[in-house]
Amino acid sequence: MRLYSLALAVLAALVWSNTSMGQTSAKAHVKPDDWQAYKSHFVDTSGRVIDDANGKISHSESQGYGLLLAYLANSKADFDLIWSFTRTEFLLRDDGLAVWKWDPNSKPHVTDSNNASDGDILIAYALTLAGSGWNRNDLTATAKTMIRAIGKANVIEAQKQLLLLPGVTGFSAADREDGPVINLSYWIFEVFPKFAALDQATDWNRLGKDGLSLIDVARGGPRSLPADWISARTVFKPAKGFPPEFGYNALRIPLYMMRAGVTDRAQLEPLRQGMSPDGTNVAIVDIPSGTATETLTDPGYTIIPALVDCVLDKKKLPESVRSFRPTLYYPSTLHLLSLSFVYGQHPECL
Repeated sequence: MRLYSLALAVLAALVWSNTSMGQTSAKAHVKPDDWQAYKSHFVDTSGRVIDDANGKISHSESQGYGLLLAYLANSKADFDLIWSFTRTEFLLRDDGLAVWKWDPNSKPHVTDSNNASDGDILIAYALTLAGSGWNRNDLTATAKTMIRAIGKANVIEAQKQLLLLPGVTGFSAADREDGPVINLSYWIFEVFPKFAALDQATDWNRLGKDGLSLIDVARGGPRSLPADWISARTVFKPAKGFPPEFGYNALRIPLYMMRAGVTDRAQLEPLRQGMSPDGTNVAIVDIPSGTATETLTDPGYTIIPALVDCVLDKKKLPESVRSFRPTLYYPSTLHLLSLSFVYGQHPECL
């Protein structure tokens, strides 16, 4: 197992070095009309980005996605509005990280002060891009503080790999019998070269390389897919207390890989085949049995395997995913991120 993991790590390093990942993030944009449609459905007048399928809460992930999409749409006013809410309502911890959840039906609105590292990463990444792209030194300074805090609180070394803990509390070896527990969809690969340029305290490029190798190590079951929540205690396997499934978290892994410039067939094709054998719908998969427990037809989900076909085999995207119409917060967000990648990197697929 150790030799196998080492070989995969070497392969991942080679893939990483041969992509654009170490040089720049994906060049992309969001069309103004698409952004306006997204904003009208999911961003309120205070700058809160609403998860309408989850009790209309907001979380650090939704705020980070909102900031990123506003930047990609070049909407400075909307970015500042979302950032104002994020700064005042989420950056409440004393370690530079954001609380993970804001509930409009609770008083106070924040009842759990734990962080979510993917939300922190998205916020810091959006601030990094806007600080550089719009010459905003204030945003860059805050990004540096957040990046340093993420590395200090959430990046650890275990089994000779750099791992990203999903939160400060509840996922470490000290917190859980099967800890550390990780979620590979929290590795937003395109951000790591940007973070590395601003912070040398954490080896961000190594974290990205190790994450790529872990995707292969963690794949299992008849469909050879990684679970959403993975124990990294001894061998990489589905974590206790979570459904052992390739679910709503993990389905965005290939999108993050492609946006970062990963085009390796050996890594992308198994994910594509496992999540969408028919090339149309996306399956939520029980890892041990390989059974599809749910079939997803929203364009925000089905565009992801179609993007893999586009990147690997130059196949045109189906008409059903080429235009954006808001549905629910999460698939709509993935849809816009996918389309922005196509517009910026693969217009031949339209």
